[in-house]
Amino acid sequence: MIDTVLFDLDGTLLDTGQDIAHAFNALRAEQGHAPVPYRALRDCVSHGATAIMRCGYPDLQPGAEFDAMRARFLDLYAGNIAQHTRLFDGWAEVLDTLEADGLRWGVVTNKPAWLTDPLLGALRLTDRAACAVSGDTTPYSKPHPAPILRGCEIAGTTPAAAVYVGDAERDVQAGRAAGLRTAIALFGYIGPEDRPHDWGADALLDAPADLTAWLDTLGRSKELRA
Repeated sequence: MIDTVLFDLDGTLLDTGQDIAHAFNALRAEQGHAPVPYRALRDCVSHGATAIMRCGYPDLQPGAEFDAMRARFLDLYAGNIAQHTRLFDGWAEVLDTLEADGLRWGVVTNKPAWLTDPLLGALRLTDRAACAVSGDTTPYSKPHPAPILRGCEIAGTTPAAAVYVGDAERDVQAGRAAGLRTAIALFGYIGPEDRPHDWGADALLDAPADLTAWLDTLGRSKELRA
């Protein structure tokens, strides 16, 4: 019986792309460069700040300048972290259903805690989430299974009773390595070069509502939990 659902954050539970793109293009404006179209940046968001930097500055080599610009980008993002960010359409209803049925849900993301925690707070999700595991909560980040295992521990569940939902191949790799069933949010930040049907997930979700239907096939715990 499934009693817990763990979610990736960017591109899975939250549509963070516009705020991230705004911060990145603010950095480019400071550098005297033209903005990068949102569509091009959106496909990079799930892969983190370094990937976004490489998307917008493909010729900039790793080093002190790259690191300084990346840090400035993240500072700009932190200052406007929830201007346009929202749950993807449909998740609000799904979270309400999970909670009404007594299931727990939480977040396991590679985003650092100094960004994850304020973002969840701004969206009033902190007290609802059974866990919030960030990229620096453990010594490892996904695709290593440690963050997901830590999420299960904090949420008070076991891998056999939990599922993990993400939008990148590393999400499937991490979830499977941790012993969870996995699902891919096809509405997330999946680029044209990605092949989600080949990642080995247990379920492919065209919309958030598909999650509850899938959980019904697995068997959901309906017992209310303290």
